[in-house]
Amino acid sequence: MSYQDPRDPRTARYESGYTPESRAYSSQNDPYARDPYAADPYAGQGVHGQGGYDQGGYDQGRQASKPRRGPDVNPVTFAGGVVMTGVVAGLAAWLVAWIIAAFVEKVNESGKFGVWNPVAASEIWFGVVGFLCALAAGALWYVLQLITPAPNQFYRWIVGLLLVAAVLIPILTYQQISVGIETAILHLVIGLPPLTIIPAMGSKSLQH
Repeated sequence: MSYQDPRDPRTARYESGYTPESRAYSSQNDPYARDPYAADPYAGQGVHGQGGYDQGGYDQGRQASKPRRGPDVNPVTFAGGVVMTGVVAGLAAWLVAWIIAAFVEKVNESGKFGVWNPVAASEIWFGVVGFLCALAAGALWYVLQLITPAPNQFYRWIVGLLLVAAVLIPILTYQQISVGIETAILHLVIGLPPLTIIPAMGSKSLQH
């Protein structure tokens, strides 16, 4: 029988029941057991020592999600919609001006209702004014998207008030009531397309 020194750490380990075979057996049966000297499989994947985390991916995500300035509008669709609104307003103004001129001419030829003076400008002039007003309305809608929290509401109020003024001013200020009514009708026809089409078209042009 050999003598074993109790101070020998190997003797203490065997006396406590710990053997290399028992260590291997426990490692095989314990799914969470890991060799303390094995390489860390999570090293270099964003986790640093002492509980620190890599902020590179987080910072990149914040930069990627940073909101862009200005309304997210499709420029091609919006510009095409504004131009076509101008075409509609111009054609409507030209057509109504031509109808009014033909009606006034018939009234003057009959002589039953006195002599009516036609509007001062030609039909083409009203058509051009209608086209330019639609372009200005599109620019106004875009600017309101940049500087106001409720752009469509502000747009309808601004254009609506301007349209009311454009209709009432000729009727109340022109000396000949017939010319005032004719001009008011033309102003109404010019203002309706920008008032109704521009907000709907602009909302469709937004990229959600």
